[in-house]
Amino acid sequence: MTYAPPEENTLGVIVGSKPRHAKSATVRRLAGDDTPRLTSLGTGFVGIGAAVLVSLRALYGLVWLATQWEQYPNPIPAAAAWIVLVLVIVGTITAVQLMSGQLPHWLFALFLTGLAAVVALDLYAVWPLHDVGGYATSAIAAGMTLLLVLTVRPASDIIIAVSVVGAVLVAAVAVNVPLTPDNLAPQITSIAFAVLPTVIGLSLIGNFRGLVQVELDRVLVQSTLTAPRFAVGMMASEELARLDLAAEKLLDSVANGSTKLPLTPKIASTAASLATELRLHLIEGRRETWLYHAITESDLLGKSVRLTDKGSLAGLLDPVQRDGLLSTAWLFVTDTNKRGAKNSVHITIAASTTVLAPGSEDKVAIAIAITSTGVVRNRIDASTWQAIAKVGSYTDSTENSSVRLDIECLVDNPADQ
Repeated sequence: MTYAPPEENTLGVIVGSKPRHAKSATVRRLAGDDTPRLTSLGTGFVGIGAAVLVSLRALYGLVWLATQWEQYPNPIPAAAAWIVLVLVIVGTITAVQLMSGQLPHWLFALFLTGLAAVVALDLYAVWPLHDVGGYATSAIAAGMTLLLVLTVRPASDIIIAVSVVGAVLVAAVAVNVPLTPDNLAPQITSIAFAVLPTVIGLSLIGNFRGLVQVELDRVLVQSTLTAPRFAVGMMASEELARLDLAAEKLLDSVANGSTKLPLTPKIASTAASLATELRLHLIEGRRETWLYHAITESDLLGKSVRLTDKGSLAGLLDPVQRDGLLSTAWLFVTDTNKRGAKNSVHITIAASTTVLAPGSEDKVAIAIAITSTGVVRNRIDASTWQAIAKVGSYTDSTENSSVRLDIECLVDNPADQ
């Protein structure tokens, strides 16, 4: 989000150019271990599905090995490879369950070592047959086994691992197999079975996490629709709770005598810091509207929406109008243009000079201009126009190949409240 130039509050402190509601060292030291930890979204059920899928693939590979057992010059390495792979699968599933969905670095390294041993043993067993794609079983299943760690390791780790497995199999086929039109397809298919399931799984889990994070982000900012005209946001509320805890600890230490009066310079500085931060939050709460908090506290809107509301007029909108305006911003930002670039929106709110019709003397007219970048009019669906209509009467136009909306919004006169 683009902010206005830095301003000074009544305490002479510059705000707007630094991250909002940043915790000071004093507050962090006083709050200590009582500060709650926020955990990320869990995807444990996806891991369960991956475990079932890998187990079925392993069962299929074992059946395939049994049907070709007599064709191996030495089937012992192939059998050993499957024993190691089964131990890796069972051990990984057990470890992830016991560690509450976590897989530390050393255990992941052990997991990769086991898969490397599986690939090496299986390739050694099928090497004399000169048909990797036709006879390799556990080496193909090893690539798919990476699905087990799909939700507990970073995507970069898995991409590197599956790329190495694919590269080893490609090299083995190129060196060992005399390629002909008859055996080329089985070689390519086997390599695809080893690599593609993990690649597809990475894509799905990435899209799933992105979708859920966007929906959670929207649910969180929806709470601002019923907020007062001027109020602190969710992040500020959490920070106020931390400040309150730190102040209580300081006052309690004075009350029980553990901190002697008069206060030492160090403790007096701590008390002054707490008081200053409390005043800053109270001052911010007297000038920031619900829309400001909805934008700045949203990970998606904060990067793409710019707000100009010098008179804090957004606070006069009722919940229905707020929902329409916020939904419009969301729909504009999340609409993907042809080039795949992110859209941006500039919302300008100011007093309107429109003369009100007779019978609307108890209302105040507000002019809301929404200027977008990257939004094409013929791509706007009906739900967006319905959201805009909740705010007020509007006119749309095209400006620099993007949509511009001018909305005339009628709100209750604050002087009558």
